[in-house]
Amino acid sequence: MTAAENVCYTLINVPMDSEPPSEISLKNDLEKGDVKLKTEALKKVIIMILNGEKLPGLLMTIIRFVLPQQDHTIKKLLLVFWEIVPKTTPDGRLLQEMILVCDAYRKDLQHPNEFIRGSTLRFLCKLKEAELLEPLMPAIRACLEHRHSYVRRNAVLAIYTIYRNFEHLIPDAPELIHDFLVNEKDASCKRNAFMMLIHADQDRALDYLSTCIDQVQTFGDILQLVIVELIYKVCHANPSERARFIRCIYNLLQSSSPAVKYEAAGTLVTLSSAPTAIKAAAQCYIDLIIKESDNNVKLIVLDRLVELKEHPSHERVLQDLVMDILRVLSTPDLEVRKKTLQLALDLVSSRNVEELVIVLKKEVIKTNNVTEHEDTDKYRQLLVRTLHSCSVRFPDMAANVIPVLMEFLSDNNEAAAADVLEFVREAIQRFDNLRPLIVEKMLEVFHAIKSVKIYRGALWILGEYCSTKEDIQSVMTEVRRSLGEIPIVESEIKKETGELKPEEEVSVGPAQKLVTEMGTYATQSALSSSRPAKKEEDRPPLRGFLLDGDFFVAASLATTLTKIALRYLSLVQEKKKQNSFIAEAMLLMATILHLGKSSLPKKPITDDDVDRISLCLKVLSECSPLMNDIFNKECRQSLSHMLSAKLEEEKLSQKKESEKRNVTVQPDDPISFMQLTAKNEMSSKEDQFQLSLLAAMGNTQRKEAADPLASKLNKVTQLTGFSDPVYAEAYVHVNQYDIVLDVLVVNQTSDTLQNCTLELATLGDLKLVEKPSPLTLAPHDFANIKANVKVASTENGIIFGNIVYDVSGAASDRNCVVLSDIHIDIMDYIQPASCTDAEFRQMWAEFEWENKVTVNTNIVDLNEYLQHILKSTNMKCLTPEKALSGYCGFMAANLYARSIFGEDALANVSIEKPIHLGPEAPVTGHIRIRAKSQGMALSLGDKINLSQKKTSL
Repeated sequence: MTAAENVCYTLINVPMDSEPPSEISLKNDLEKGDVKLKTEALKKVIIMILNGEKLPGLLMTIIRFVLPQQDHTIKKLLLVFWEIVPKTTPDGRLLQEMILVCDAYRKDLQHPNEFIRGSTLRFLCKLKEAELLEPLMPAIRACLEHRHSYVRRNAVLAIYTIYRNFEHLIPDAPELIHDFLVNEKDASCKRNAFMMLIHADQDRALDYLSTCIDQVQTFGDILQLVIVELIYKVCHANPSERARFIRCIYNLLQSSSPAVKYEAAGTLVTLSSAPTAIKAAAQCYIDLIIKESDNNVKLIVLDRLVELKEHPSHERVLQDLVMDILRVLSTPDLEVRKKTLQLALDLVSSRNVEELVIVLKKEVIKTNNVTEHEDTDKYRQLLVRTLHSCSVRFPDMAANVIPVLMEFLSDNNEAAAADVLEFVREAIQRFDNLRPLIVEKMLEVFHAIKSVKIYRGALWILGEYCSTKEDIQSVMTEVRRSLGEIPIVESEIKKETGELKPEEEVSVGPAQKLVTEMGTYATQSALSSSRPAKKEEDRPPLRGFLLDGDFFVAASLATTLTKIALRYLSLVQEKKKQNSFIAEAMLLMATILHLGKSSLPKKPITDDDVDRISLCLKVLSECSPLMNDIFNKECRQSLSHMLSAKLEEEKLSQKKESEKRNVTVQPDDPISFMQLTAKNEMSSKEDQFQLSLLAAMGNTQRKEAADPLASKLNKVTQLTGFSDPVYAEAYVHVNQYDIVLDVLVVNQTSDTLQNCTLELATLGDLKLVEKPSPLTLAPHDFANIKANVKVASTENGIIFGNIVYDVSGAASDRNCVVLSDIHIDIMDYIQPASCTDAEFRQMWAEFEWENKVTVNTNIVDLNEYLQHILKSTNMKCLTPEKALSGYCGFMAANLYARSIFGEDALANVSIEKPIHLGPEAPVTGHIRIRAKSQGMALSLGDKINLSQKKTSL
């Protein structure tokens, strides 16, 4: 065992003097100083010993001059000092001076002050020398009857640790503590005593519990927690005991302590699969989520509910609690709401979908009335997506949802409006009976749409699905209303000049002569009008988009007008009306083209948009049946194909999910009869308490044993050469935010190495937590040194350093062995994740750091290269397999991952196969990485650069 494991103190914010104090000055302060000086000197001694100094000459000084002091601070510091000071000679025998210290311990255990007695008892828990403890046993026993609970509870702990380490010193400890527990009234003392009985003599603990099982609800929460642990352990080891204790667990679900309720619910789920038990536990979890104010607690408990849902037999029970789960939406935190909505969506069925939709509709309306909060928009988006999913899965609900959601097409938040639009587009294609309702509602909100992207989508829906003469006429009216007065150019110039000239007198050109108020002439361009033009917000929406130079919406409008004009021809037989409608549509397109060519818009019209509008004008002038088919049938078929492909994909993912969850029982699997099973075989499940303890300690040996690639040997880094006097190698264990370096140090010389110290330093976002303690290594001996490093972000880090040591008997300076660098792999922190296309695009636009990596590989196949990159970067490919299937010589794919610190990493792979260079030519192209932080983008780029080439085995 290393010195670091012996002592459980970490030095925090130690004042660093210009030079360490000398032993003589410390001795002087300890002998002749006042209480304050002695305290400071004792602190310095403790720090120096923790840093590896021996200071044997000060031991007797402290015993003579500091030990008799009655000051409480000195007493407390002395306990730390006695714990860390070496108590044995090099040959392992106890130092003679410790007899004097032992007498001081005995006096402190009989001290009238309860603080001194209690703190001394706490210190005795850490003593590992039986010779020191033996004379103190009568005094420790006497402390069990002290009037103060602080002394009594520490006496129990001291007896427990002494019994565990040196049973011969107090063989009757379980019986003694059981008698103490029966008569004790204080909750903390009872808790410690009960805890000891659980670990030392479980049968006695059960005997005590059976005598007071009906009063468990009246106990304090700390005792209740220990009782839950005992019941779990007993029932886990011996399931036949479940019936005896399950009522007690039910009672503890009503405890006033949230911690007890949480543990009791978790225990109940593992002990019983009965629907009533699952329902009681789930109800308890939901109450905890609602009542607890801490968002982290809410998320942890929500995870437990999600785990419950994963079990096929529990899902039906949880479906009845969907409305209770939705009460969690009152929490303002977006992450909690997101998880709650996902859980509710997974549990929704035809029995409760109506109630779910009513609640979600109320929430959506509520977000509209709430004063804008930074997460309100995102929450609204989540609600829209959830309602969308409900409507697709349960078409009967769509009619209730659509009118409420369509109000949000005019919302300022484009993301929420885009989600609504996507939903409306899917609904109008899938549900024929809802088309009239959707078209009517769309016409109502059309004039209020503020975003050009939403406007384009709404135009497309109206153009595609307006099937009656009245609806078509309404669309034309709305378009005219949204475009304002036409011709656009002439009306805009009139507004700018402020003069109402006859139309024929207005010359459209780059500049015009105007008369100023002073009677002089001025030449003025339409772009640089100094007169106050009409306010932009007073413009009709479509006119505003066009004047801002967004002519893509004009191309969409041209297509829509062409569609409805061709449909109008088939609905109306009167030639005059037909010609009138087509002429109006052509006039609108022509005036938009005129505007695009003029100097009024902020950006001129693009050639693509001119070609599109011109094509639509030509189609309307000819009105051929072929064009009618292309505009009115082919477009809708494209949408239908896209939606059916999306539906297939969703069904496939749901099928995979259900296959993953369903536990298949093979025909030849043995049937387990509980009555016939041996006690040690009865518990097939793992001990949850043990698992959680191992996880908290960062012990992943079980996982590593299951995965040979992640075994310890693969993570060992050689730090020095085989011919160095000191050989060192490190096992790097990454446990989320901590890195533990387990360094094996081997003395390869025939000399004793004294003060052998591992000195480490870090580069990057790493921080060394504590300085490893010095060791003395015998000839050809070895030892393990542990060092902890904190990690703050996903960034490549380097740990470097050296080993310094003194050779016994040599007069030379300290010797030094420089260690190889340890590179911390960024892949330990990156996990594959998924997001929607819209979220990916949004993050791609927001993230400011980009790293462009040129493809330099020996892989000749595009798909193989993509798979190699996915494997080496831990990223997930968001581009569906269908889009990547086939071979055309080019490939583009989006990748996404998230770090354990919550940082997002995006990548776009654009690669091609240069066919002209032959079939064996390697893949070429670029990978663009985007991240919020520079470190993440650079580290991921470095990782891709290092692992691009495939190593031949």
